[in-house]
Amino acid sequence: MTRVNVVTGGASGIGKATAEMLRERGETVYTADIHNADIVADLTTTEGREFYAAEVARLTGGKLDAVYAIAGLATPVPATVGVNYFGMIASVESVRDLLLQSDSPRVVITSSVASYMGHDDVLLDAILSGDEDKALAMAAELAADPARANAIYGTSKHAVTRWIRENAVKPEWAGAGIAINGVGPGVIRTPMTEDMLADPDMLKYLESTIPSPFNGPAAEPEWIASALVFLGSPENMFITGQVLFADGGAEAGIRPELV
Repeated sequence: MTRVNVVTGGASGIGKATAEMLRERGETVYTADIHNADIVADLTTTEGREFYAAEVARLTGGKLDAVYAIAGLATPVPATVGVNYFGMIASVESVRDLLLQSDSPRVVITSSVASYMGHDDVLLDAILSGDEDKALAMAAELAADPARANAIYGTSKHAVTRWIRENAVKPEWAGAGIAINGVGPGVIRTPMTEDMLADPDMLKYLESTIPSPFNGPAAEPEWIASALVFLGSPENMFITGQVLFADGGAEAGIRPELV
């Protein structure tokens, strides 16, 4: 039978490429985003998260095979924490009962190379405590300080990776047959990054901070989508709790001592 998937962030970028790739495989896809999606919902809000969960249940008829939690922000504002971490968790946990109806349920989440490139310890503790109001307040403090604001994104993605690693092996996920994995992209070619990648000075900066010897400093969205789709497919029979860095070799180059 055709697999049924939900892709958050499906209106653009990696999410759109993932939805298109799944449809090319003959699978059913419902997208969720703040615009141009089957489910128009703001995952930074309680109302948006509740609407998302209700719509997923309605559209899928109560059975879901995979959720691709791709929605996210990369800007130095509190909402980045709201959608990247708390919205991600809500988009996954709220449909767990639907995933249990599948013969091969899968969850795939986007992390980032930024997850290992520095984070703010105080904000990280606030996020991991599960206190969203406290985490958003701390993110607002960082956002007001230009010297610290960029830590918001990396910290949110570090927390995402921690969530994947810590939760994937729990009885309610792995024990129930649900695989949870992540993909950590490097720089992706999208309209948002077009000007940046056309700037020779910025390219030099990227090559020095995120060296990617395999296929250059930036990836096409489809390259990341292919990794996501594999991890979310029935072909993935024995991988869970992992984050695959799709970054042209940057992670291996930056921290080769990790084994």
